[in-house]
Amino acid sequence: MLHIRDAVLSDLPSILKIYNYAVKNLAASFDIEEKTLVERWRWFNKHRGKYPLIVAELNGRVVGYCCLSSFRDKAAYSHAAELSIYVAPGYWGRGIGTQLMQEILRRAEKLRYHTIVAGITADNQTSIRLHRKFGFELVGCFKEVGFKFGRWHDVHFYQLFVEAT
Repeated sequence: MLHIRDAVLSDLPSILKIYNYAVKNLAASFDIEEKTLVERWRWFNKHRGKYPLIVAELNGRVVGYCCLSSFRDKAAYSHAAELSIYVAPGYWGRGIGTQLMQEILRRAEKLRYHTIVAGITADNQTSIRLHRKFGFELVGCFKEVGFKFGRWHDVHFYQLFVEAT
């Protein structure tokens, strides 16, 4: 049975493995080089309170994670957050992303965010479908802003309002 819960420090090696797979194999991340455990530890420590980090655990194994991060550093952006979601290869297509998304959006509402944004590479149709399923709308596109795997990638920006105005 899949269990969605807050991430703990002992999850970090699994989170790192999932992320580094994306770095090496997917345009879902524009990092070019794999992250180290120390680098991800710094990232992990930014996700508390207002910026939740959750994991999907299946049979004692972390198979996905999702987080909210600061959208921008300026104070006027404090009611907006950026969403990231990753599922381990071998676990795609099992509804794990859906369950992570449900929980992170529930938390976003509880934290009283006004809007959530996500930057998704144009050819990541799986992620686009997941975000649209939850009501995210395409609000813009930055063309050819990332160069990875020998080609340029567009980034589509999706947005969801989570708090009634």
